This record gives sequence, structure tokens and C-alpha cells, in this order.
Amino acid sequence: MDQAKFSEGVMHIKDHGSTHLSQETVKKLIHQAQEAKQQAYCPYSKFRVGAALLTRPDNYWFTGCNVENACYNLGVCAERNAISKAVSEGYRSFKAIAIASDMNDQFISPCGGCRQFIREFGSNCDVYLSKPDGSYLKKTVDELLPVSFGPEELSVKKVFDIPNEY
Repeated sequence: MDQAKFSEGVMHIKDHGSTHLSQETVKKLIHQAQEAKQQAYCPYSKFRVGAALLTRPDNYWFTGCNVENACYNLGVCAERNAISKAVSEGYRSFKAIAIASDMNDQFISPCGGCRQFIREFGSNCDVYLSKPDGSYLKKTVDELLPVSFGPEELSVKKVFDIPNEY
């Protein structure tokens, strides 16, 4: 059975399962994303998005919502917001992220930029695409961003390596 407690504004879940999340934990993750969606600041698109992120190995939850800006390209997506909050608290490894929106007819999916942002911290994070009724699809980062580019590619030997003399 999962146990939840709040500490310093961050939710902590005790999931006794293996790397696979229990059904109860998945439901809580999606619920947290739906709650985060309520805080969305989206006066231009009117498209609310929330995200909830579960850290590894401590099972802390971080939430985020989309925050738009009159200068459109300065907006921040919910997924990047949640991940940035977790990173600012020292977390770099994640078990899962759930995404919620107001779309009834289809599951919300992260944009390409958010897929890459999630991938930055590994390809072993489960991504839950949800609908307002709580139904969801479980995807992997590799399914959402096949043949991806990550930090490990930066250390691969290149044909021409520029010396660090600059």
C-alpha cells in the first residue's frame, strides 16, 4: 500500500513496488498533475496543462503548470516547470511524469521540447498521458522520442575534436 506525506511543500509517496508503479501511485500522480493544472497561467492560449513528477529513489513529487508570457516564446511548459523545480532541489533521476490537460477527446502529450527536456535526465522515465477523467496511456521516453540525443552523446569521440585552448 502506498503512503503519502507532505514535507516542505513537496509530496512524498512511499511506493513499495519495484520500478513499476502501483496503480494507486499512478492515480495519485495523475491527480497531482490535474491539481497542478488548476494553477496554469494561460491567458493567451487558454490551454491549461499540469504535470507531476516522481523522483528516484526518494519518491518525492514535484508539480508544475504552464506559464505563458506576452512574448510567446518565453512561456514555460508544465513538464519543464516540474523538472526544473526538482532539479533546483537536487534531484536528477526520475521514475515517472504525468501530464494533464482539459482535452476530453485525446490524451495530452508533451511537446517536442519537453520530450527532449525529459530525455536530458535519462530515457528510463515513464510518461503518463492523461485525460480529465483519469484515463491514461503509459509511454516510455524512448517511445516518445526515438533515436534521441542525450548528454552521453557529448562524450562520444568525434572526427574532429576542438582543443580547449579558446
